[in-house]
Amino acid sequence: MNRASSTSEKAATQRTRPGTPRIQLNSREYADLVLLGCGAYSPLTGYLVGEDYHAVVESMHLVNGVLWPLPICLSISEEQARTIDIGDDIPLVGPETEEIVGTIRVEDVYVYDRRVEAVHVFGTEESGHPGVAALYQQQPVYVGGQVTVLDARGDFARFSEFALPSETRAAFRERDWKTVVAFQTRNPMHRSHEYLTKVALEICDGLLIHPTVGKLKDGDLPADVRMRCYRALVDHYYPKERVLFAVYPLEMRYAGPREAILHAIVRQNFGCTHIIIGRDHAGVGKYYDPFAAHAIFDALGDDELCIEPLRMDWTFWCQKCEAVASFKTCPHSNNDRLLISGTALRQMLAAGERPPEAFSRPEVLDILIDYYRERKQQG
Repeated sequence: MNRASSTSEKAATQRTRPGTPRIQLNSREYADLVLLGCGAYSPLTGYLVGEDYHAVVESMHLVNGVLWPLPICLSISEEQARTIDIGDDIPLVGPETEEIVGTIRVEDVYVYDRRVEAVHVFGTEESGHPGVAALYQQQPVYVGGQVTVLDARGDFARFSEFALPSETRAAFRERDWKTVVAFQTRNPMHRSHEYLTKVALEICDGLLIHPTVGKLKDGDLPADVRMRCYRALVDHYYPKERVLFAVYPLEMRYAGPREAILHAIVRQNFGCTHIIIGRDHAGVGKYYDPFAAHAIFDALGDDELCIEPLRMDWTFWCQKCEAVASFKTCPHSNNDRLLISGTALRQMLAAGERPPEAFSRPEVLDILIDYYRERKQQG
């Protein structure tokens, strides 16, 4: 359900009641607005109203029974809430700007409990979890209602690879791909990622490499660096006629298994038939069992998703196999295995070490080494 409009900023402002305040979005709320606008969050047409919010938090479903795992909400202050009436058209302003990026038609204004949301959605109240920390920093009131978005791409148009769901679906039809597997990532792709995507390509017609370019947690690599890494890998190590590289603006919640379902729904909206669900998908730290995201799909009803998860095992470089392998395919001992992870890769690079090529392709390592060297020189 596309909520983008050709309405101008002036026209959007003219629809509002005199004296109505503007709501300034934070980076996550803005990313959600763009995803609502382009249809990536279908069937949602706006930020959640109270009854849907409580249903999603408690049961991962909207009131109408449709699967939806995470609250997509807009927080405001108590002072703002007192100035808003049901039915108002409120201008939405982008982060750190005065530019109107859309409007919300107010259907509900309600107070929520941050800790209840944290426990249900993230499985923890600990502020050390980046998603919980972001939740605790929100305003205390939610406003829900249908949105209109003035630009379906928004600020993310700066990424030439940003494709709308309508565009990826058209690209798949043009290529005559009947089955398409999506690969979600927020990190540069290492050898394990490459292995998983190529295993998936053995059973699907095409691969959508689909990293998020929304704001990430501290310590994650900037989007421009990651873009160069993805391009280098796609250009040198994938059959171009079977891979589409595109980006989308989700801001990660790091909500583990619940977020894995969101990633699946979004890729379903982009036209994919399959999605890779690997170890600790959308997780962070030690907050989730490494394969919790596999198990949560098993708990869904048969008709709740059209997209099919491809559950992938832990992978590593085996010195004896001389290849990337998994516990399902490698007969050797842990002494022969080099576990590959984005965390380990970043730690080596930050320490000034060049990771072995068992971790990542040389073209990717060169880009990352240059970035960490420049960052160190800049202090």
